[in-house]
Amino acid sequence: MVERVQGVSNAWNERMRLIRLRRKKERPRFLQELRIVPKWLVWTLFSLWVAAQVLGLLINLSGAGNNGKLFPDELSGHPVLASLALAGIITGVAIAISTILLMLGYVYRDAKRRDMNPALWTLLVVILTPSLGFTGLVIYLLVREPLPYPCPQCATPVGPRFNFCPSCKCNLQPSCPSCKREIAETDKFCPYCAQDLTASSEKAAPLASSQAEGTS
Repeated sequence: MVERVQGVSNAWNERMRLIRLRRKKERPRFLQELRIVPKWLVWTLFSLWVAAQVLGLLINLSGAGNNGKLFPDELSGHPVLASLALAGIITGVAIAISTILLMLGYVYRDAKRRDMNPALWTLLVVILTPSLGFTGLVIYLLVREPLPYPCPQCATPVGPRFNFCPSCKCNLQPSCPSCKREIAETDKFCPYCAQDLTASSEKAAPLASSQAEGTS
C-alpha cells in the first residue's frame, strides 16, 4: 500500500515537473490574459452596475422627496451623503460579485484553449469559492496544461504533450542523453545529472548530417 501511494506521489511530482518545464515556453502577461475573458460578460456586469446605481439613487431621492427614510438610516437627514454611501455599497458588492464571475469566465475560456474540460474546471472553482475563496483558481493555475505552441522548426501547431512534431519530426522535448530526463533547449548542463549537453549536441550534429547524406 505504501509503495503504491509512493508511486502515485512520484508520478504526480513528475507530471508537475514536466508541466512547469513545458510551461516555460509561455510568456503570459496580465493584460493579455484578461483579454480572454468574454467581452459580453464584462459589458453585462457593467450594465448591471449602472442599473443598480440608478435604481439606488432613484429610491433614495424618492424617499427624500416624501420625507421618508433614506439608506443608510444614519444619513436619513443628508440625502446627498446617503446617496453617495449607497453608491459605495452597491459598488463594493458589484466588485465582489464581478470578480467571482470574471474569474469563472477566465477559467472556462482558458481551460478550453488548453484542451482541458472547461465545464469541469469551472464547476470545481464554483464549488471551492464559497468556502475556500480563490483556492480553486490557485489549484487550476498550478495544474493547468501548457498552451499549444508552434513548432520551432516548421511553425506547425503542436500540442504541449507532443515529443516530436508530426510534420517535420523536430524533437520538441529534448532529453538528457545520460539520465533521459527532459531538459530545456537552452540548458548547457543537465540540471539532474550535470551531463555536458553542449558536447552531446556537437556529437549529434555530425551524425545527423551523415545520416542525411546517406538517405540522399
